[in-house]
Amino acid sequence: MTDEAQSTIRQAAAKAGSYRWMIVALLFAATVINYVDRQMIGVLKPTLMADLGWTEKDFAGVIIWFQFAYAIGYIAFGKIVDQAGARAGYAIAFVIWQIAHIAHGAASTVTQFAIARFALGIGESGNFPAGIKAVTEWFPAKERAFAIGVFNAGANIGAVITPLIVPLMVIAWGWRSAFVITGVVSFVWLIAWWAMYRHPRAHKKVTQSELAWIEQDPADPVVPLGYGAVFTRKETWAYALGKFFIDPIWWFFLFWLPGYLFERYDLNLLTFGLPLAAIYLISDAGSVAGGWLSSRLMNAGWTANRARKLTMFICACAVVPVVFAESILSVWVAVLVIGLATAAHQAFSANLYALPADLFPRAAVGSVVGIGGTAGAVGGMLMSFYAGEVLQRLGTYWPLFAVAAGAYFIALLLVHLLSPRLERVQVGG
Repeated sequence: MTDEAQSTIRQAAAKAGSYRWMIVALLFAATVINYVDRQMIGVLKPTLMADLGWTEKDFAGVIIWFQFAYAIGYIAFGKIVDQAGARAGYAIAFVIWQIAHIAHGAASTVTQFAIARFALGIGESGNFPAGIKAVTEWFPAKERAFAIGVFNAGANIGAVITPLIVPLMVIAWGWRSAFVITGVVSFVWLIAWWAMYRHPRAHKKVTQSELAWIEQDPADPVVPLGYGAVFTRKETWAYALGKFFIDPIWWFFLFWLPGYLFERYDLNLLTFGLPLAAIYLISDAGSVAGGWLSSRLMNAGWTANRARKLTMFICACAVVPVVFAESILSVWVAVLVIGLATAAHQAFSANLYALPADLFPRAAVGSVVGIGGTAGAVGGMLMSFYAGEVLQRLGTYWPLFAVAAGAYFIALLLVHLLSPRLERVQVGG
């Protein structure tokens, strides 16, 4: 594509308007809240283990119940979002997960935590199906990976905020109050979402030029979308198996990294927050950069197939050094190596999340994302069981980092084998 053509595209985007980026801001904020709620148990792992007498297997069991619920909820919310729409689907999910989050403050036993965590998993599973559905409604194909990367960066901001503010809340008011306070305050987002979100065609603040920009892609065929037809497509499994292999690595980083820093570098509730926050700040840059790179290549005339897969291959290579993490003596060198891996994960994930919208009509996107999320959660359950066994029996994180180093190459290989050209499919039935 010539420089003149690229300039024309940029000018058209600028003239179209920018309200769609307000939608991304709402999605970003919700994802921040989602990850604050999700990561709190990881940050509080040493506190809960000391206060409640948990073992590594107890902690892993609580996480597995969350992931089991996430697997069930993800596939259910995928269909709910397709039928009810992003606005109502997101609101339902948000209410469920906030009530469950607050309930953690009343839990005392492993069983009670597992119940609260199960309910949290059901609600939180709606975040990404609804978010990606919203992006699909509000953005043309060439902007989707970048938009997903921006709102997905909220995961890292949530992961940055949590170790910085939660320890202070725990010291001031106790860990039970920390769950209640963060949950109650978060309901402000729900008010903003319900007031601001509409489909682009029904929104008064969307200009005709912005609507034309959003709807520039060829119209989807109007066909019935049977769930079975979506489930049996190999393109669905290109996405789902990619999620099966990479999501467990993110779960591992999210739930076990705080404990790893505690143990490996002899940190405490106050001193581990800055290194952990730094890791997720680095990963935040990766989330945006991964979406930006593939979008930039597509704007330069590359096919989605070449742009997405090259970006994902670069990301897979960037994760490899994490296999040496446990042998690093300096906490800040470890932060750089692990941060590079988490950044690469988020960049890889932003492009993987874009595949359902690349491959399927809009009416099927939520269902495909739901199937993929369930596959990722099942993989996460297996990783959690493995982590609990490894740490309980061997007391070393090396096997876990080794799994992380190879998972992304396997995911990319499966995506390529199942969808060699990322060709758009027609779904009916």
